[in-house]
Amino acid sequence: MGLLEVNDVNKAFGGLKALNHITLSVNEGSVHAIIGPNGAGKSTLLNCLIGRLIPDSGTVTFNGRSLVGVRPYEINQVGVSRVFQTPEIFGELTLIDNVMIPALAHRDGTFRLNTWTRLDHENEVRDKALAGLADVGLAEKADIVANSLSRGDKRRLELAMCLIQDPKLLLLDEPTAGMARHDTNRTIDLLKEISERRNQTMVVIEHDMHVVFSLAHYVTVMAQGAVIVEDKPENIKGNPKVQEAYLGGAHL
Repeated sequence: MGLLEVNDVNKAFGGLKALNHITLSVNEGSVHAIIGPNGAGKSTLLNCLIGRLIPDSGTVTFNGRSLVGVRPYEINQVGVSRVFQTPEIFGELTLIDNVMIPALAHRDGTFRLNTWTRLDHENEVRDKALAGLADVGLAEKADIVANSLSRGDKRRLELAMCLIQDPKLLLLDEPTAGMARHDTNRTIDLLKEISERRNQTMVVIEHDMHVVFSLAHYVTVMAQGAVIVEDKPENIKGNPKVQEAYLGGAHL
């Protein structure tokens, strides 16, 4: 059994079948990519994994626990963190404060934004947050305001905010969207290093096939709300079903 098991999940919006009998398994320590054209159901599936949507039927099990009907913050508490397509950071705060807040919320189960004085006295958490910024190459910017960062650095900041919670599963929603190729390659290298050093399990939704084939151990391909194939990257490239669904018959 995988760390994450999705079994026969269905989700409809009115007459639209967004997810149609989705089944997939994510092994612990693996990087599992989910790809597919726009409208394939990738974001709907991701939202079912983090509790923003409840499947109409089927099961989602993480580390032996059902996630169906569990609130998003509770899913985070049991070890699932998500890096969003658009970075969700505290733009007016410093980088160090951005990373300390999720660390305190994960430790205490909540964090009240009106109790900033707590940050000044949390030396152990501050040291851990600084180490987390160093892990993503942002330690020298710890005391600057987050809104001043480039898009690529905002993504790295959000990654540090997730990793400081020591997640068992990291969900990445198009982690290189909007990046120049240089920043994309830096992000690939960073995610590879995190995967190997932490044995970090990741699910990556990504349109950039360079990213997918550079990172993934396994690839699930979706089209029109259904899984059409799940295989190793080297077998995905030449699969005619994938070429037809994803690129209209063109080679990946």
